[in-house]
Amino acid sequence: MIIKNAEVVVGGGVKKADIRIEEGKIAEIAPSMEGDGVDCTGLTVLPGLIDMHVHLRDPGFEKKEDILSGSRAAVKGGFTQICCMPNTKPVTDNKVVVSYIKNRAREVNLCKVHPIGAITEGQQGNNLAAIGGMKAAGAVAISEDGKSVPSTKIMANAMQYAADFGLKCLCHCEDSSLVDGGVVHEGYYSTLTGLKGSIRAAEDIIIAREILLAESLSLPVHICHVSTYSGVQLIREAKARGVQVTAETCPHYFTLTDEVIASFDTNTKVNPPIREERDRLAIIEGLKDGTLDCIVTDHAPHHEDDKNVEYALAAFGISGLETSFALSYTQLVRGGVLTLPELAAKMSANPAQILGLEGGAVAVGASADLTIVDLNEKWTVDPAQFVSKGKNTPFAGREVYGKVRYTIVDGDIKYNS
Repeated sequence: MIIKNAEVVVGGGVKKADIRIEEGKIAEIAPSMEGDGVDCTGLTVLPGLIDMHVHLRDPGFEKKEDILSGSRAAVKGGFTQICCMPNTKPVTDNKVVVSYIKNRAREVNLCKVHPIGAITEGQQGNNLAAIGGMKAAGAVAISEDGKSVPSTKIMANAMQYAADFGLKCLCHCEDSSLVDGGVVHEGYYSTLTGLKGSIRAAEDIIIAREILLAESLSLPVHICHVSTYSGVQLIREAKARGVQVTAETCPHYFTLTDEVIASFDTNTKVNPPIREERDRLAIIEGLKDGTLDCIVTDHAPHHEDDKNVEYALAAFGISGLETSFALSYTQLVRGGVLTLPELAAKMSANPAQILGLEGGAVAVGASADLTIVDLNEKWTVDPAQFVSKGKNTPFAGREVYGKVRYTIVDGDIKYNS
C-alpha cells in the first residue's frame, strides 16, 4: 500500500509525503513515490492513536459494551491501540481473564487491545492480585480504576511488585470517605441543583499520596483522569522535584464546566466530576506545559437503563472513543493551545512510552499503525450514529472539527469513511 499526497505528522513537524507500507511496516517515507495508492490529498496522517484508559465491559457487562463493539468504536475514533480497565465481572485480576480479553480481541481483529490488570484480588483492596501471572498473559499495567486502594501500605507494595514485573500502577485518585456519596463537584451548581457535591480534596489527597509513595520508593506512578487545578499543581511540583510521575486527563475536563449539571442530564455525570472554570483552565495549562502527559477517553459506555434514571442514581461515565480526537483537536489545536504534533504526542507517543508499547510515531521500520484525518471537516456529534453500545455523551449537538477517514493497523485498513 502507498499512501499518497498526505500531510504527515513526523518527528516534531508536519510535512507533505507519501508512505509505502510493506508487510505491516512503514517501508519508506518520501516526498513522492511512483505507483498507485490511496490518495490522501487534503488529509493528514497521524501516528495511530493510543487510548490508555477505556472500559470495554467484557467479560460480564456486555449489555453496556463488548470487545467487538468497543473495538469498532475505537477504530472509528482513530484508535489503533486501546488499554482496557479491570472492573469487569469477573474482575481482571488473573491470567485467565487477561488471556480471554487478548484472545477475543485477536478474533475481533480490529485494533490492538491491551488488558490492564487489577491491583488487588477482586478489586477489594485487601490482597494483591497475581501481578506476575497477568503480566505473562499480556497485561500492560495494573489499576484499581473506579476506586483507590484504601490501604497506603498495600498501595506501596503494589508499586514495588509492579515495578519488579516492569509494570506501572495507574491510579484512580479518590478518597471515598470524603466523596461520601457526592455525585457532582461541590460548588455553586451543586448548591443550585441540590445534588450532593464532592470536594477537590477527595481527589487531591490521593494524588498527593501516590506522588509521595513514588518519591519515597523511587518508583514510577501514573495518575488517571486529573480534574482539579490543585491536582495539576501537585503533579507539576512533583515533576520539578524529579518524581517519576506521569498523568492524564480527558476531553470533558478541558471542554466543559460544572454548569452543565444544571440541566440534570445524567450524561454529564462522571467520576471524577466535571469541575469549575478554574479547573478547566488549569487542565489546559497542564497540557500545554507538559504537566499532563496524555489525553485519554476514560470511555465508560452504559446502557440507556443506567442513565435514564434520576441523577443521583445514574451510573457515572461518558462514552468517549468516537469523539475524543475531534474534541481535542477543536479545543486545543484550533484553540491555539497545542500544535498538531504536540496533540499527537499526547494521544499516541506518550501513552506508548508510559506503558512500553510499540507505536507512537510515523517512522521507517515502525508498525504501520496510522490514523488519517480530515482536519477541516466540520461535523456535529450525534450519539445515534455511535457504533459503541454506549450512547451516553454530554456532547450531543456539539460542532467539532477533525473527521477520521482511515484507521490502519499493521498495514490493514480497519476503518474508512
